[in-house]
Amino acid sequence: MISNTGIAEEEFTNYQDSLTRCLDHIDAGRVFKRRKLIIIKPNLVNASSFPITTSADMIRALIEYIRRHSRARLVVAEGCGEANLDTYAVFEALGYTALARECGVQLIDLNIEPLTRLRNPECEVLPEIYLPRLALRGFLISVPVLKKHSLAQVTLAMKNMLGLAPPKHYQQGGCWKKSFFHSRMHRSIFELNLYRKPDLSIIDASVGMADHHLGGSSCDPPVNKIVAGYDPVNVDSYGASLLGLSWKEIPHIRMAHGVLGKADNC
Repeated sequence: MISNTGIAEEEFTNYQDSLTRCLDHIDAGRVFKRRKLIIIKPNLVNASSFPITTSADMIRALIEYIRRHSRARLVVAEGCGEANLDTYAVFEALGYTALARECGVQLIDLNIEPLTRLRNPECEVLPEIYLPRLALRGFLISVPVLKKHSLAQVTLAMKNMLGLAPPKHYQQGGCWKKSFFHSRMHRSIFELNLYRKPDLSIIDASVGMADHHLGGSSCDPPVNKIVAGYDPVNVDSYGASLLGLSWKEIPHIRMAHGVLGKADNC
C-alpha cells in the first residue's frame, strides 16, 4: 500500500512479490523507463551476511523489476567500509559476483572510481568533496537494510550514501575507510546528501537490526516490511519509526527535513 506521505510499504512475503508491489505503488516502472543509466547502491559495509548487509536476493529482485520496464544500463556499485577488505572480495563473499554474472550487470568498486571535486561554501564539514563521477551521472537507488547505528542512530537511505566517499580522501587511520566522517557523523551525512542524495530509496525492513549496525540482536519479531519512496528524508523518517525511534531525535534527519525532503509525521 502507499501511505498518505507518499511512501510505499508492503508486508514482506518474498523479495520478488513484495518489492514488485511496493515499486508498482510508486509507479517506478514509468520512472525507470526514461533512464539510460541506473545505479543500484546496496549497503555492503563489510562481508557480514544479511541482515547486516543488503541481500543479493533483494538486489536480484530489483534488477529483474527494472529489466521488465527499462533498457537502461544497470550497475551495482558500492565502496565497502572495512579497511582490510576489498569491495570486490565483499561482492564475492556475499553472492554479488555470481548475481552479476547471471544477470549481466556490472559491479563497480566506488572506492577506486574516477572522482569529481565539488564545492559548497555553506557546508561546515564538507565545503569541498570528492565523489565518484559515476554517482553523478545516473539514477541512483539507495538500498539499505533497516539498522540502528552506533554513531548515526540509524543507517538508512541517506547514511548509505557515505559509501560513495573515496578512502583516498576520507580514511583517517583506524579500521574504517570512511573514518573522516565519524567525528561529526550527523552533519557529514546531511552535507554529503546535499551534494548527492538518492533518487529512489528502498529499505529492506524484512528483518531489521535492533541494537547495532554490525551485530547484536535482530528485531524480534522481524519488522517484515519493504519500504520505498523518492524522498529520502521521508523514507528515513519512516524507517526510524520502524525501529521505534522518532526522526526528530536523529540529527541528520532533522537537518535534512525541509532541505532535502520532508520528514514523516509533520
